[in-house]
Amino acid sequence: MTPLDARQSKPLEGGASFSLGNRLLRVCWGLAWLLLARFTPAPLHGWRRLVLRAFGARVGRGARVHGSVRIWLPANLELGENCLIGPGANIYNQGRITIGARSVISQGAHICASTHDIADPHFQLLLRPVAIGTQAWVAAEAFVGPGVTVGDRAVIGARAALFEDAAADGVYAGNPARLVKQRQLREP
Repeated sequence: MTPLDARQSKPLEGGASFSLGNRLLRVCWGLAWLLLARFTPAPLHGWRRLVLRAFGARVGRGARVHGSVRIWLPANLELGENCLIGPGANIYNQGRITIGARSVISQGAHICASTHDIADPHFQLLLRPVAIGTQAWVAAEAFVGPGVTVGDRAVIGARAALFEDAAADGVYAGNPARLVKQRQLREP
């Protein structure tokens, strides 16, 4: 879904950034999540996968999404097998967000796939997809910004703010997040 032209919709004057159809769909989605998933017991991941799929998300087998997660629009979400989205995470996917297999998005993390054109006097909304690789970890309350790619097995430390791509096996910390070391996985 593409945003409306800010010159015509005038979001700085209270106008919408998305079409009426998109906004109605998100109202239906929000009500469905609230009534069908928000207060479900933690082990009912299968039920929440079903609700997400009903609204267009691509959800891999065994993916776990907690009921307190906020997802802007399931149709812009792809979850790999056995990934986990922890309690209170915010998946702000105006643009597409892809999370790879066996990756973990910890409690309170925020993944954002949109920004605004700061050079545009109308403040046009820009969609910037986010891709998180396999076996990556976005730790508690970390922020992953628009257009960022998180490489396979990368770690974004707690409360880090990532605005640039993270290399595979890199461990990042701070605001802005910087590479602090390489991740070394032990043999199982």
